Amino acid sequence: MRASPLRHVLAPLHPRLEVLHGMPVALHLRDEQPGWAGVLGVCDLSFLPRMGLKGPGAAAWLAERDIPVPAVPNRWEPLPGGGLVARLARSEFLVEDGFPGGPVTGLAAQLQVGPGVYPVPRQDCALALTGSALTELLVQTCNVDFVAQDAAARVVTLTSMVGVSVTVLRLPADGRHVVRLWCDGTMGPYLWETLTGIAGELGGGPVGLDSAFPDRSA
Repeated sequence: MRASPLRHVLAPLHPRLEVLHGMPVALHLRDEQPGWAGVLGVCDLSFLPRMGLKGPGAAAWLAERDIPVPAVPNRWEPLPGGGLVARLARSEFLVEDGFPGGPVTGLAAQLQVGPGVYPVPRQDCALALTGSALTELLVQTCNVDFVAQDAAARVVTLTSMVGVSVTVLRLPADGRHVVRLWCDGTMGPYLWETLTGIAGELGGGPVGLDSAFPDRSA
C-alpha cells in the first residue's frame, strides 16, 4: 500500500478514506465546510500515479508509445481520462494519470535505463488549489499569478512557493479556478500547513477529493 507524504498531517483532520490507485485518499475531512472548495480549497492528490523520465531520447520514447509530447519545454498536454504530460525541460517529462487511471503503470513497466532515456523517481506531494480567492493566496506565497494565465496555453511553471520549489500549472475547469502543483514529498507537510493556514484566513481550508472535484470519474 502506498502512502501520501501528507498522511501524518491529514490524520488529525479525521478524513473519510478510500483506497484509490493503491493509496488511502481523503474523500472528506470531518470539519471541512461545504463552501471552502469554492472559496479556497487545498486538496491532496498525491495518490495519482505518476512517473518521470529524461534523456535525449525521452521525447521519442513517449511518441513511440502514442503519448502526446509537448512541442516545447514548460508546456503540458492532456491525456485521456484527465491525465497529463508535462515537459519540464528540453529532455525531461512528468507523466501523471487522471482519476480513473491511465498509461503510467504500463509505461513505467517498459521504462528501463537505456540509450538516451532513463527514469526519474517521482516521490511528489501533489496538490490542487481551487476557488475564487486563489489570487489572494498567490499574492502571499508566490510571485506568479497563475489564475491570470490563459489555461488554454497549457503553461508549466517551475518556481518557488513559500521557499519550496514547485511545479505548477493551471487547469481548464469550466469557469472554476483550479491550480495543480507538485513538490518534493519531504516538503509536502510544510507546504500543506502553510497553504491551508492562509486558506483559513481567506475563508477556505483543507478539503477532501469529493469537495474539490465533485464531478470526477472514479
